Amino acid sequence: MRKVGIWIDKEKAYIVTLYKESEKFSTLKSELESFNVKGGSRSKTRWGPQDVVQDSRYLEREKHQLRAFFKNLVAIINKADVISVFGPGEVKNKFRKELTDQYPLLAAKINTVQVADSMTDNQLIALVKDHYK
Repeated sequence: MRKVGIWIDKEKAYIVTLYKESEKFSTLKSELESFNVKGGSRSKTRWGPQDVVQDSRYLEREKHQLRAFFKNLVAIINKADVISVFGPGEVKNKFRKELTDQYPLLAAKINTVQVADSMTDNQLIALVKDHYK
């Protein structure tokens, strides 16, 4: 039985695969750009026009980049029998929703989605091993 534990955030995903007595650790970096949206600026004249910041454009680009990141991750974990997802933010829940919408057979294999802070590689491997004990 192939058991997979994933620690995921916007920057990267750490994948721990447990198969029989062996373990495999890999890292997948996301191509997600960090958007630094600056506020609108004023013109030189008093009560003049302001620049408008288009947040929807940045959010739409982030959504497409996240979807591509999830697609790459699915290509790595598609042979898993059981999947557990860990992570600090909302990306783990977005990943679960993407699996439910686009890959329902893989989404059925999700065992748990839990909050987990940043940790070292060895701590992550120990977390996944303890989780599947």
